[in-house]
Amino acid sequence: MLSIKKHIPNAITCLNLFSGCIGVVFAFQHNLLFGAYALFLAAIFDFFDGFAARLLKAYSAIGKELDSLADMVSFGLLPAVIVYQLFLQAPQIDGVSQYLNYIAFLISVFSALRLANFNIDTRQAEIFIGLPTPANAILIASFPLILQQHNSFYTAYILNPFFLACFVLIMCSLLVAEIPLMSLKFKGTDVKENIYRYLLILIAVILLVFFKFAAVPMVIFVYIAISIFQFKFTK
Repeated sequence: MLSIKKHIPNAITCLNLFSGCIGVVFAFQHNLLFGAYALFLAAIFDFFDGFAARLLKAYSAIGKELDSLADMVSFGLLPAVIVYQLFLQAPQIDGVSQYLNYIAFLISVFSALRLANFNIDTRQAEIFIGLPTPANAILIASFPLILQQHNSFYTAYILNPFFLACFVLIMCSLLVAEIPLMSLKFKGTDVKENIYRYLLILIAVILLVFFKFAAVPMVIFVYIAISIFQFKFTK
């Protein structure tokens, strides 16, 4: 029984990886909506593998490495492929787009750097340094869902090659930036200890009600803003 329990978190991590692989297939087949769904499913598995490890006290060295390898596919490669396909859907710039479109895969490169650094950075036991790869990937996965809202304002930006290029550079910078960001793991039930987490959840719910999937990028940047305020202006 004990030997089975210790493999449960790793099995969930493998489901994360499997979801990411399926999502890559969907994305390359131009089915970005199902690619986004696969990424969200991978994010759910990514949450529950850590939850299961804590619940079952089934920590292992291989589990930590396996988690990063799975995240590299689900939150490094898959979002890069989604952005690449968005570049292809955007108006092509003669003599430029044939090279510019490949900038999307910088997301994979910087996600790899982020994940590798996370595994050796002892400062990140309680907080994050730089934007976590799942947060960046979820933001990107929201784009196909936002396009489904058929709002011309959002579409004009998401399918603009210059916007996409700037977006990629900004997000790559945030992945490796020396910015402390709060962990979303609650410390007990004490409101004072978790005030910023509760604030983020409240703002996220309000934004989602009013803006639906378009709220996801807003929530990510509110998360960054609240974290900066927490670490820079409070003890």
